[in-house]
This record gives sequence, structure tokens and C-alpha cells, in this order.
Amino acid sequence: MLKKILIGVGVVVVLLGAAFGYLQYRNYSLSPRGTAELENGGLEIMVDYCRPSVRDRVIFGTAEEGALQPYGQYWRLGANEATEIEFKQDVLLVDQEIKKGRYRLYAIPGEYYFDLVLNSSFGWGAFEPDSTQDVATVKVPVLKGDFTEQFTIDLEPLYDNSQKLIIQWAEIKLEVPVIAN
Repeated sequence: MLKKILIGVGVVVVLLGAAFGYLQYRNYSLSPRGTAELENGGLEIMVDYCRPSVRDRVIFGTAEEGALQPYGQYWRLGANEATEIEFKQDVLLVDQEIKKGRYRLYAIPGEYYFDLVLNSSFGWGAFEPDSTQDVATVKVPVLKGDFTEQFTIDLEPLYDNSQKLIIQWAEIKLEVPVIAN
């Protein structure tokens, strides 16, 4: 009798493991991992994130419009896990002094501006982080860009010891200056 129970429990555990593995694979195949890395004049930045696609959805807008990411609500800046950014030296992010290190990067979208927030806590990105761990918040104007199907974060040289963090998805584009401090 005990043997049958153990076999039954074993089968359930294997099936649950397989189902969980499939769901993880499916989520990552819909929103594959992306990285952006650049060293420019001694300033080195690395970004690790996941890349969801628009897939005929309203991405930014009001909750009444059925937007995937409503204005004024926490967004992990990607999908699956929290987006992480690492500065290899102290920087100026827009007008905020940031110490070198690794941070969680998230946003509060708005129609005309996004609040980009650096947070010192890490973890699964589906849940809003502890705001007492926020290191800096910068307000970035929304630019209208070319339509971008898959969420993208890029880094481009601005001038010596500085870079531009570029965030694009659907019709929006954000450009964030990062300068060695």
C-alpha cells in the first residue's frame, strides 16, 4: 500500500515539474531574454531584461482602453523577471547621482512622461518592489518613435564618458542620458 502511495506521489511531482517547466519555457519563448552592454570612454553599463511583443495589443493607455500597461501603474520594464541595470562606476542618471552597482529598473508610465525608478531590491518582477528601497526616480519625456514590435533596451554612445539608454516599445521611445560622475 505504501509503495502505491509513493509511486502516486512521485507521478504527481513529475507531472507538476513538467507542467511548471513547460510554462517557464513558454513564457520565455514569448518574451525572450535580452541584454544591452556598452563601454564608452570608461563608462560601462549592462542591462538584463526580457522582451515581450505587442502582438496586436494596446500596450500603453488607460485601464478603460484595456491597455496592457495602464498609465500610473507599476511596470517591471519588460516581462518575466525584473529588469536589472549595472553601472560599473558612479554615474549621473539624468540629474540624479547614482553609486556604482546593480539595481532593479522599473517604470511608472504616463501619457507624456515616464517615471524611471532605480531600486536596490531584487526578485521576481511581477510584484511591485518595496518603494522604501528606491534609490532614484527620474522623469523622462515620452518621444514618439517608429513602431517597435518587441520591447527593446539599447545603449548608444552620447559623447566621451556618457551613454544614452534607449527604451522602445510599440510607439513610445525614451532616451535617458547617463554620464560618468
